[in-house]
Amino acid sequence: MQPIHATTVVGIIHNGEVVVGADGQATMGNTVAKSNVRKVRSLAGGKVIAGFAGSTADAFTLMERFEEKLNAYGGNLKRAAIELAKDWRTDRYLRRLEAMMIVAGKGELLVISGTGDVLEPDNQVAAIGSGSMFAQSAALALKKHAQHLSAEEMVRESLHIAADICIYTNHNLVVEKVND
Repeated sequence: MQPIHATTVVGIIHNGEVVVGADGQATMGNTVAKSNVRKVRSLAGGKVIAGFAGSTADAFTLMERFEEKLNAYGGNLKRAAIELAKDWRTDRYLRRLEAMMIVAGKGELLVISGTGDVLEPDNQVAAIGSGSMFAQSAALALKKHAQHLSAEEMVRESLHIAADICIYTNHNLVVEKVND
């Protein structure tokens, strides 16, 4: 049995808005297993948004661990992300998990990987998953040439562009905005 995975997640900070969105497709090998998976979650009463790509069970485990870290460090996004990355890299069980996360809070956007990386992306655009390069390219172009759009519109449009190109990305979007 092949693991369920494949997705596109993109996060954008634009004009003070912080938005993360993802498509809804889960794939087993070359077959669509489910078309409406919710890969973006609101945490901490909407003050933090987390999106995941990778093996679904692994991603949910990491999401739970991240939420625990967020609570343990009083909602400090960077500290929670760094502590999760440290655990992810050193814990025997977590080390085997195959997923990546985008986490976002007011004015902050981070990518967390299983190799212990916590990256603050350039240009306030982050993308992970199989369609990430398509979505990231579209998001960067929109930020540069369509500045009148909201962050939510940019996230939605970049995901739709990725879905038009990437066979592992669909048009069933879930988009969450960080609450002030």
